Amino acid sequence: MIVKYFSGLLLAFTICFGAYGQTLTPSQQLETVNVSGNRIELPFKENSRTITVISEAEISQSPATNLAELLQQVAGVDIRRRGVNGMQADLYIRGGSFDQTLLLIDGFKVEDPQTGHHTLNIALPLHLIKRVEIIKGPAARVYGQNAFTGAINIVTKNTTDRINSVGFDLGSYKQEQFNVSFGTEVNGAAVLAHASTSSSEGYRYNTDFDNQNYVLKTRFNQDRQPIEFLGVFTERHFGANGFYASPDAKDQYEETQSSLLGLATQFKKDRLKWSPRLYWKRNQDMYLYIRHNPAVYRNLHRSNKIGGEINASYTSKLGVTGFGVDVAKVFLNSNNLGQRDRLMTNIFLEHRFSFADTKIDLTPGVALNYFSDFKFRALPGVDLGYRFSPSFKAYANFGYTYRVPTYTDLYYSDRTTQGNENLQPEEAITEELGLKYFGKKINASLAVFNRKSDNIIDYTKVNEEDKWQATNIQKLRTYGLEFQGNYSFEVKAFKHFISLGYTYLEEDLDAIAVAFSRYSINSLNHHITASYRAQLHKSLMQSIVYKYAERSSGGSYTVVDLKTVLSLQDFELSLTANNIFDTFYTETNLVPMPKANILAGIRYLF
Repeated sequence: MIVKYFSGLLLAFTICFGAYGQTLTPSQQLETVNVSGNRIELPFKENSRTITVISEAEISQSPATNLAELLQQVAGVDIRRRGVNGMQADLYIRGGSFDQTLLLIDGFKVEDPQTGHHTLNIALPLHLIKRVEIIKGPAARVYGQNAFTGAINIVTKNTTDRINSVGFDLGSYKQEQFNVSFGTEVNGAAVLAHASTSSSEGYRYNTDFDNQNYVLKTRFNQDRQPIEFLGVFTERHFGANGFYASPDAKDQYEETQSSLLGLATQFKKDRLKWSPRLYWKRNQDMYLYIRHNPAVYRNLHRSNKIGGEINASYTSKLGVTGFGVDVAKVFLNSNNLGQRDRLMTNIFLEHRFSFADTKIDLTPGVALNYFSDFKFRALPGVDLGYRFSPSFKAYANFGYTYRVPTYTDLYYSDRTTQGNENLQPEEAITEELGLKYFGKKINASLAVFNRKSDNIIDYTKVNEEDKWQATNIQKLRTYGLEFQGNYSFEVKAFKHFISLGYTYLEEDLDAIAVAFSRYSINSLNHHITASYRAQLHKSLMQSIVYKYAERSSGGSYTVVDLKTVLSLQDFELSLTANNIFDTFYTETNLVPMPKANILAGIRYLF
């Protein structure tokens, strides 16, 4: 009740005094940002794809406290959380599954071969993120398999950003968060280091958690050939009341560890640019069905991925040619899934043509994929764009995508479920048409899309007493439209920023000739996101975020979040109020989400 009363006052204050804001950094300034395409890098406004970039200003001013909440503010991105603080969250784009979206950190692919449930385990603290690039639609031609419905790249900050800070937060459910970040130059090398912890007693029985994050980023050998190193380690311990299996399984528990080590550099010679990378991604997952009695049921999985890639581009009179190769070896050691290994090879080739005084751009390309336990796959695609004016562009793209089954799909076994080692990869053909407008005050984009998927993996059974069996039997068509608009305006020379996003999505699932099917479509048929940011005073910033979700199951809910930040020289005081109207809702597996809650923080910047 106190939270709702306080949040109401804060909302009223925001609406009444928002007109006295000062200048913000609107997202249209991102027009000049080069979106990471690995090979052919293009400014944000020149891409012939549906791309959303969340800027550093938007991140710092958002009421989101973690990456999962931040991504929920983007229409078309469906984050289904279990618990507070993004404790366990699954990532979906345009109705795809959590196994069909690829996550990258500074261009390093961090997908998990065990299951897509672990994709967001390695999510970085928001303090370290410079921007988030979201590519929707077929991205396999650019990134390879698993970019089935899209890809998200997290771009981290560096020492040139104001990174030095110490922060502490307290909030509802006895949340405690501590973080320290430090960046400097040492003997010609740039060093950025971060450490943070967060804990809570939980918002209901057995939802407590204790997390740790450590990040080290360096740039050395700067006088000769600069080399960048990235090291990330995250560890999570949490009660998982109803998170998996049946919602009645209240005593589940899980511990995860995720780490990434990467090296990258870039060479340039005349018209040729090439960028080699080496990386090691590790994940460990320990699951207990009964938290205080491991003997009942315990799973322990360890996966390692060691890889290297070279991405290059060559500029000629005919345009820009992008090409590259990515080779990785995956190892899995599990008491349930067994000991597995897989060699993966991806070869990429694409070329961007420009015609009619650069008004028309055409980019055909193909990715060739090889997996040691599956056949070769060719993933062709093409992007086409027409620029009516410097501010207005139409585009279309077409692509073939697929994803290989995870080790959970192939080999998982318990008393109710059985994997299938004969599964084939899921496949899809996706088409998209869109319009983009970039003005001084207004940015807007509109896209319609259609995806025809085949060999979708389902769990079925003939008799009720049988085990669920993983099977390739589903055909699925997904189609819809998406709108994103941003508007900045001035009142008495003070600038404000408003954004609005909407996604409409429909899915047609072919009927199957079996008695029981576990496949359940529960995508967001209607998804509305809106935000308003403004400076109330030179030292006082506020933001409001509105989210409406209507799922295909028929359920709908509205959530409103607020944030206020007061800057006092080198100190920053923040107050975040989530779900201020105390909405009761679930995002997945009937796990109730937290009611209205507050997080108050203080941060010292030095």
